[in-house]
Amino acid sequence: MKSFTEYMTMHTRNRRELVHLTPTLKTILDRTDISEGFMLVSAMHITAGVFVNDNEPGLHHDIWKWLQDLAPAGPDYEHHRTGEDNGDAHLKSLLIHHEVTLPITKKKLDLGPWQEVFYAEFDGQRDKRVIVKVLGF
Repeated sequence: MKSFTEYMTMHTRNRRELVHLTPTLKTILDRTDISEGFMLVSAMHITAGVFVNDNEPGLHHDIWKWLQDLAPAGPDYEHHRTGEDNGDAHLKSLLIHHEVTLPITKKKLDLGPWQEVFYAEFDGQRDKRVIVKVLGF
């Protein structure tokens, strides 16, 4: 089995933002000599996440609304007693999750017809890392 690791630095302009990762992940896969296996994509921070879904603006709006309904931004978090103001970002990260594993078949990401990969930032405007680890043959 072979492995390949690359780190990406994410720095969003906005505090909350979605970044379409699929084109970058395809480029990373092209730099490997792995044709069958898996790609792990993991946000290395507790206020960000990675997910797979449709690249459709209306859905993105719905996702943000759903996350805000479940974990609204505001001052009423115990976490804020530490001097932070990002309690909602931690909870949103739990809902989205921090990583995805993607299949690789014949040197291509083996995604469904509408599946795309996104980095979800919930407390941005600073550098954060994402690890991409490709394992296979």
